[in-house]
Amino acid sequence: MTEATMTQATTTEATTREAATLPPTPSQTIGPFFSHALPWRDGEGVVPPDHPGAIRIEGRVYDGAGDPVPDAMIETWQADPDGRFAHPEDPSGGAGVTFRGFGRTLTGADGGYRIVTLKPGPVPGPGPDGPQAPHIDVSVFARGLLHRLVTRVYFPDEDARNAADPVLASIEDPARRATLVAVPVGDGDGDAGALRFDIHLQGAHETVFFAV
Repeated sequence: MTEATMTQATTTEATTREAATLPPTPSQTIGPFFSHALPWRDGEGVVPPDHPGAIRIEGRVYDGAGDPVPDAMIETWQADPDGRFAHPEDPSGGAGVTFRGFGRTLTGADGGYRIVTLKPGPVPGPGPDGPQAPHIDVSVFARGLLHRLVTRVYFPDEDARNAADPVLASIEDPARRATLVAVPVGDGDGDAGALRFDIHLQGAHETVFFAV
């Protein structure tokens, strides 16, 4: 091997070694593409609007600056009015439940969303802490988020059950607990089946989110 060939081989080896030790490219968020990739025409109607006992939950998603977040995606999961989940592993025997319990909707240009569903019943709590108050689990997917955010909707007409709920009780600040309780829409004489639940991703009014 000539000296020139040896020099070229050494240079190639050094270049290969250097390339192999380069750090990975930093991760970046993409999209959002929810309105293009994950639309579901029937997603916001967990039950039809004329279903007996149907309620509407509506609200807006806001970012840390208080601006609406368009093209966010909201998914909900809940028990039926008897506290049973439409899942074969539900210990209460929910395998026969026909109520699907799952909803999905996208926010519009104003950050608004809505879900039409049924009010769930109480469900067993973790360990010996007693039953959990009626609630709906909510997952939030939005621009700038690498992972979903998970929160809950509790009901304003369940004061006693909310006070005994082990999850709500774990939040010491009353103002923070209040971010998980929906508020009635209207003056009580109009749309009795409508509740408002706004979701603040950051900021002074940030919604409580849970580690899952």
